[in-house]
Amino acid sequence: MPLRWQEVAVPLFVIVSLLVLKYVPFTAGLPLARAAGVVAFGYAAFLALRLVQSEEAVSVDGWSELRPSMVEYFACYGAAALAVVLMSAVIFIGGTKHVEATQMLATFAASVLLGAGAIGIGLGGLFNRVRWNNTLLEHKTAFGRETKLAWSDVRVVRPNWRGVTITTHDAQKVTFSQFHSGAAQLAIHATNRARRNAETSTKAFATL
Repeated sequence: MPLRWQEVAVPLFVIVSLLVLKYVPFTAGLPLARAAGVVAFGYAAFLALRLVQSEEAVSVDGWSELRPSMVEYFACYGAAALAVVLMSAVIFIGGTKHVEATQMLATFAASVLLGAGAIGIGLGGLFNRVRWNNTLLEHKTAFGRETKLAWSDVRVVRPNWRGVTITTHDAQKVTFSQFHSGAAQLAIHATNRARRNAETSTKAFATL
């Protein structure tokens, strides 16, 4: 699946924002240049892993199945590890007198955000299960909630900030991550089925 504009715009916006904040008096004492370097390194790793992401799903017992990609593993476990490192710095270094309160507050906030991001990626990507065959699409969340869609009911396929959402005529929805291995194959298949269903409905209406 090709890169979406958000995947380019968001990291660039974050890097530019960090560099601009470096010259704001209130945040000038924070290591924002190092943070921008970390973001740039992480984005370079993201691009490298994105390029090797498989577009084909895994076939298991007659089903095609999405699998988490290296991008998601890197983002989830990398963010979790960095959150632990930053929180350790807050705990063990925060009590020293030479460390400013602003730096500790910024480090604590970054640690919480990274931890929340790691949990979100894990629940929304790593621990979800999406598979399909010629008739059904099945989606099982990390909490065990299962949704089944019939391909004959699929109406709309749209990308959004969470990934790609498939919607049926009765408003049932399944959203899967565009970073899954095989996501491109599923998106194309769902789009084709939605188009075919729309054409069939149009022809049926015309014959009435």
